[in-house]
Amino acid sequence: MVAAVRVHKTGGPEVLTYEEVEVPAPGPGQVKIRNRAIGVNFIDTYFRMGMYPSPVGLPFVSGNEGAGDVIAVGPGVTDVKAGDRVGYVSGLGAYSVERILPADRAVKLPDSISYEQAAAMMLKGMTVQYLLRRTYKVQKGDNVLIHAAAGGVGLIACQWANHLGANVIGTVGSKDKAELAKKNGAHHVILYRDEDFAAKVKEITGGKLCEVVYDGVGKATFPASLDCLKPLGMFVSFGSASGQIEAFNINILQTKGSLFATRPTLNHYAAKREDLLKIANDLFEVVASGAVKIPINQKYPLKDAQKAHRDLESRGTTGSTILVP
Repeated sequence: MVAAVRVHKTGGPEVLTYEEVEVPAPGPGQVKIRNRAIGVNFIDTYFRMGMYPSPVGLPFVSGNEGAGDVIAVGPGVTDVKAGDRVGYVSGLGAYSVERILPADRAVKLPDSISYEQAAAMMLKGMTVQYLLRRTYKVQKGDNVLIHAAAGGVGLIACQWANHLGANVIGTVGSKDKAELAKKNGAHHVILYRDEDFAAKVKEITGGKLCEVVYDGVGKATFPASLDCLKPLGMFVSFGSASGQIEAFNINILQTKGSLFATRPTLNHYAAKREDLLKIANDLFEVVASGAVKIPINQKYPLKDAQKAHRDLESRGTTGSTILVP
């Protein structure tokens, strides 16, 4: 039996229950991991609340990102072996001292990447990789708007977009977060609670507007995000921290400049193992080079998962949050 955090009924942070669970031996195509660090992400709150249904029903062990050591492999596993250091983004089950994982989701960590870095960036960093390198390929000189620029994805995205030579504009909710976004590569920061961000973007870009808007906020920033885009620009909605964007009349994309809009997820971009490894290795390289740093600004013991969720949902966190088993 090992310690884990389970959800027996959906609801607020108080439904996260710290208890003992049994972790079986790995089956065919599976590995058993001893977690050394576990990532905390907004998506964890969506499963906890029942906004996203649990694919395994109730109860479930929360979380889908972490890093640790392979301690056993099931039949037919050849890519990884016991003793390998790995990071992963996979189905539910991460908030636990040990877990079972499909072997094809385990990514070997280079020596240059620590367990804590990996747990803090596998989901957020790989998300930034596909957003900036595939969903819309950021080029030197592009005007790029990143909402929630001081959040976990935001701080990585600001650094990476800056590294690619973009003019990085970030929106944040407070002056402290504005300073943080600036330290992490944002050239211009807009306090979206106090300013009309679409008007400010127009001013910052001299009326040229942006090639792309990356929006993990959702309801609170839509449809004003569309007014930040130049004709044929790309609106990328990858999260909904403020609530889901409601269905809208698709003609709005035409009237605002024949815009593109997409709602991507890492699951689809990394569905094939070769794509997963490509995304992860690109991330490892850019972090190892020092061009992108992974700010871990909150650490909690595994038993304090409730507090981690409360702090995350109150917008009291910046950068990445991890649990330490």
